[in-house]
Amino acid sequence: MAELTVIILTYNEEIHIARVINNVKVWCKDIIVLDSGSQDKTIEIAKKLGAKIFYRKFDTYAKQRNYAIKELPINTEWILFLDADEYLTEELKIEIEEILPRTDKDGFYLKRRFYFMGRWIKHGGYYPIKILRLFKKDKAFVERDMNEHIIVNGKIGELKNDFIDENHKSISDWIDKHNRYSTFEAQELIKYEQRRKEKKKDEMARFFGTQVERKRWIREYIWNPLLPPLVRPFIYFIYRYFFRFGFLDGKEGFIYHFLQGLWFPFLIDVKYLELKRKEKS
Repeated sequence: MAELTVIILTYNEEIHIARVINNVKVWCKDIIVLDSGSQDKTIEIAKKLGAKIFYRKFDTYAKQRNYAIKELPINTEWILFLDADEYLTEELKIEIEEILPRTDKDGFYLKRRFYFMGRWIKHGGYYPIKILRLFKKDKAFVERDMNEHIIVNGKIGELKNDFIDENHKSISDWIDKHNRYSTFEAQELIKYEQRRKEKKKDEMARFFGTQVERKRWIREYIWNPLLPPLVRPFIYFIYRYFFRFGFLDGKEGFIYHFLQGLWFPFLIDVKYLELKRKEKS
């Protein structure tokens, strides 16, 4: 058994919650579900499967995760965050169980294997994406409200095996969710402009930091300021689909790369321009 607590954030996840809990319930010491007011059978299913249930009204993902880290009754040194639509491969579970008792690290990046419409999206820069999800409780906090990032004050390692991200909700749900996300991302673009004006001395150091820090630096200091809105989504899609071989992901890959790599950033730019127009009026 792995001496860690798995924390799952939920809101109307009855379609996924049994899978993720069953995936880890005989493997980890504790499972905690932090729910945001589900109106389906999420909590009923989670309780039957032995998870500990807590509630917090949702405001942002970062605040939810920080609340989980700091306020929930966690009885293990290590925490693993999983989303309801995710689960671990058996190889990763074995790797984690073996490495935790002997490691000098304070956190680990895990490799995400992402599925869309039943197909593993291997190309377009989507595999492997390394995400920091496993960490010591007293060493971590979360920043950025959407697409939040876990920050660990200490040594960080990388694990070899994958966890799976496979959502079974409808494409309508995906579109609704990303429509909401695009509003937040447009607001973030406005904030990026202010950050660039401040010209912090340590910003360049982020380019040579982690994968997350480097991507954010490129986004804030090259992509957003140098490429015009409404044009950059097409550049990004062409880069992903052709130069990063997204076309090898088949029909499902085309749908995903088009929606996530073109439609979504295009919608962000449209909402960004709308916010800029309102600022001037």
